[in-house]
Amino acid sequence: MKAIIVPGNENTDIHENWYQSVKEGLEKLGLDVIAENMPDPYFARERYWLPFIKQKLSTEDAVLIGHSSGAVAVLRYLERYKCRLAILVGACYTDLGDELEKKSGYFDRPWQWEKIKNNAKRIVLFASRDDLYIPISEALFIKEKLQCEYHEYLDEGHFGADVKKTEFPEIITVVKKFLKHQK
Repeated sequence: MKAIIVPGNENTDIHENWYQSVKEGLEKLGLDVIAENMPDPYFARERYWLPFIKQKLSTEDAVLIGHSSGAVAVLRYLERYKCRLAILVGACYTDLGDELEKKSGYFDRPWQWEKIKNNAKRIVLFASRDDLYIPISEALFIKEKLQCEYHEYLDEGHFGADVKKTEFPEIITVVKKFLKHQK
């Protein structure tokens, strides 16, 4: 099974934050993990990111892990393609009134929540009440629309450099449990 880690925008480097520790943890579980810098990293435009994800995965037997704009990309990806497990970290469904987010192309049309829900066997959402970028109301709305597994924290910020998050063992635990139940 393949996995891909999709980071956030504004030139987030795949070697920062918790991405590498999660990659290593997933590899120990036997997954083939793709953790590469994305094309068009500053703007995170859909027209570049979705084809990149599709080309790198080339299978539905996959785990998609998206952080911030990467989580938004995973949501849009699931409107068209299937996967086994989707993990969303610090996700939003609106452009938050941010000009950079508006340019990404993800927010130009209505969300297809039923397709997203039906194209993943399981969806897990991580959110934090003290996220400086994304209000908790965004995660709660996504949770309601997707009826997905939800993990809410009080002090994890945006799950990145803002809180110096270098590990994310909860993601490994979610994947491990998912794989165990798939056997």
